[in-house]
Amino acid sequence: MTHAHQRLLIIDFGSQVTQLIARRLRELSVYCEIHPYNRVDEAFLKNFAPKAVIFSGGPSSVFATGAPMPPTGVFDLGVPILGICYGQQVMMHCLGGKVERGHGTAEFGRAYVTPKDAKLPLLDGWFDEGREQVWMSHGDHVSKIAPGFEVYGTSPNAPFAITADVSRSFYAVQFHPEVHHTPKGAKLYENFVRLAGFIGDWTMASYKDDAIEKIRAQVGDKRVICGLSGGVDSSVAAILIHEAIGDQLTCVFVDHGLLRLNEAEEVVTMFRDNYNIPLVHADEADLFLGALEGVSDPEVKRKTIGKLFIDVFQREANKIEGAEFLAQGTLYPDVIESVSFSGGPSVTIKSHHNVGGLPEKMGLKLVEPLRELFKDEVRALGRELGLPDKFIGRHPFPGPGLAIRCPGEITREKLDILRQADAVYIDQIRKHGLYDEIWQAFAAILPLKTVGVMGDGRTYDYALSLRAVTSVDGMTADYYPFTHDFLGETATRIINEVQGVNRVMYDVTSKPPGTIEME
Repeated sequence: MTHAHQRLLIIDFGSQVTQLIARRLRELSVYCEIHPYNRVDEAFLKNFAPKAVIFSGGPSSVFATGAPMPPTGVFDLGVPILGICYGQQVMMHCLGGKVERGHGTAEFGRAYVTPKDAKLPLLDGWFDEGREQVWMSHGDHVSKIAPGFEVYGTSPNAPFAITADVSRSFYAVQFHPEVHHTPKGAKLYENFVRLAGFIGDWTMASYKDDAIEKIRAQVGDKRVICGLSGGVDSSVAAILIHEAIGDQLTCVFVDHGLLRLNEAEEVVTMFRDNYNIPLVHADEADLFLGALEGVSDPEVKRKTIGKLFIDVFQREANKIEGAEFLAQGTLYPDVIESVSFSGGPSVTIKSHHNVGGLPEKMGLKLVEPLRELFKDEVRALGRELGLPDKFIGRHPFPGPGLAIRCPGEITREKLDILRQADAVYIDQIRKHGLYDEIWQAFAAILPLKTVGVMGDGRTYDYALSLRAVTSVDGMTADYYPFTHDFLGETATRIINEVQGVNRVMYDVTSKPPGTIEME
């Protein structure tokens, strides 16, 4: 990202919730990046030039051999530093304090912090009720604070729950303010960035302008191809790139016949009519459905769809002369997850972002204009680019499409039933004003038929499962608590309006143990 923005550096010591710190800061219009502790040296610090630094939590103990440590120069930058959990312990360890092993002072879960007499601007808005709920997750604890630090808050098992050296703007807390179990955590981050002098210059309007400039500089007069899924990420990437380079961009929309009702037409219309973006619509439903005939194993389904997608995309891309770049909708979580805090490869970037090694295979260079953004920021950028709210706010839709909402063998008949039923279900959710409260909702057609009675006749039709979940990031999820009236009304509409269904169920499994999708 351009150095024009004020920048905050998050040094990652391996916490499972480090991404949440970045999310909280981005919500405050502060540009930040997460970097593993062992990738941050003196040269990196000089080049990055952070206006403030946050040390994340982590699973290690400062006593362990090879325990993660920050670069020594970080304390000489003259910028505010906030240490969280392990970040507090490592700060005390480095600056002359003392950390001890558990000995009955471990805390995991909800705890309450009470204030000391001295006031601390970091805690403005805290302790109105005398104490604050926080989320603890630590075995070791600070037993002696470093010279220059004072105590501003304590909990039953953490006598140094909140400490600070105000003269150097060093702050350290034993709890996790980034998780929602610390209700006033967002306020603490807001106070920290205010004390650090951030003006909140990270906006999607400024990001859009920077990104357009960057795309033009990278691409020059060459051509770019973009694989369009019809989802929010690839659509926003395509429209942003089109603003930058116009007709040098061609989008390839591979229609695998596994989309929702009217979805292909909506995508093609939006890009061709509303944005006048050159678009190749590869209608390959027969190819995909033919290859999936008789296949019921979910992994085989996914692999078959993935391989065919690449084959079709490559075939269409090869027809576009002079293409030197491939555009992808890679997001910041994918970038973070592709490097573990210990420096090795961790979670592979999701296959729908890193399209099966295509760039290398085709000799193309990558354009990834969203790789610094979280999902909610992509939606904000989409609004900035003029995409309709109805499109931007759509629930996530999986790459394999309806194939994984159709357990067992896929047939055209089952897909048609599923499309109609799903459309009725989503229409019901919208009519009741619930769509934006739900992370993802869909119908799945089950691989069984059941006996029913309609009119005076016996039916033997498919059973349908409805799913709706709430979630922050899709990693964990809980079912949405529809009223029985809503469920009854929806089931009646589906059975009356969709031929081939005579039974409707609602899935109340959380994730874990279930997954959001059926397969």
